[in-house]
Amino acid sequence: MSTATSGPRSTRKTQTGFVSSRSGDKSIKVTVAYKTPHPLYQKVVNRQTVLHVHDEKNETKVGDKVEVMETRPLSRLKRWRVRSIVQKAVTTDAVAISEADVAAQVPTKTTAAKPGAPAPVPQA
Repeated sequence: MSTATSGPRSTRKTQTGFVSSRSGDKSIKVTVAYKTPHPLYQKVVNRQTVLHVHDEKNETKVGDKVEVMETRPLSRLKRWRVRSIVQKAVTTDAVAISEADVAAQVPTKTTAAKPGAPAPVPQA
């Protein structure tokens, strides 16, 4: 049977999940969460599947909600590609924090307030 005489291409599976990792150039991992009943006790159990996805334009970030589509094998593990970004992640710009900044904000035995002493003012 030739492909020219067959009908239109069958619809491909799609999944919606969150980008959990950027593992390399044009590669991401998408976590798809779902609920299923336990086989014996019938309690609803949370499960998740991790898909290796091809991101051609490198436009996704960790935390984005994306729709992925099944495709031919692109590498040893990648069998999905990004179809669209449903919702961008709400992130702030990353700011480097030094160890001195962390030590100044975290109370320790030596920096904890003593009875009768004024409480330290947290820095913003």
